[in-house]
Amino acid sequence: MPVIEKKRTRNLPQINERIRFPKIRVIDTDGTQLGIMTPAEAMPMAEEKELDLVLISDKADPPVCRIMDYGKYKYEQEKKEREARKKQHTSDVKEVKMRYKIEEHDYQVRLRQAQGFIKDGDKVKATVMFRGREIQHSDLAEELLKRMATDLQAVAEVQQAPKKEGRNMMMLLAPKK
Repeated sequence: MPVIEKKRTRNLPQINERIRFPKIRVIDTDGTQLGIMTPAEAMPMAEEKELDLVLISDKADPPVCRIMDYGKYKYEQEKKEREARKKQHTSDVKEVKMRYKIEEHDYQVRLRQAQGFIKDGDKVKATVMFRGREIQHSDLAEELLKRMATDLQAVAEVQQAPKKEGRNMMMLLAPKK
């Protein structure tokens, strides 16, 4: 049972009484250094201002602690993390499906869709589907996929060459760096 207690304290933030260093460098709320002292000497200063003594850097020599409102500090950190997550874009794989006997206008529509996906930073999986005996014309499907690759050459690069997968032939295009 005592092992569990030890683990629990490790995850808790190092504030106030939990700071276990013999000497610490203390920084005031306005950023001025109050000097090097023991945590026991720094605690009354923080309590006087009704704030917390928070460990900022334990790697420094001596470790750096700051007098601040820990709840507010924690909230600000979480807010920064949320903003950072909001800004990052994950690359998805979008699919453009067609048949090997596609008409010219329909092909142009698929091409514009693929171009839009690539400009948004997503990868595009171009798939040609076969039905019944159409599978015999896989050479025409490969030609179509290669044509698409050359038409999108300006914005995309072929990540995976056209290959047959069951009753489909597919190719993967990724945005150019």
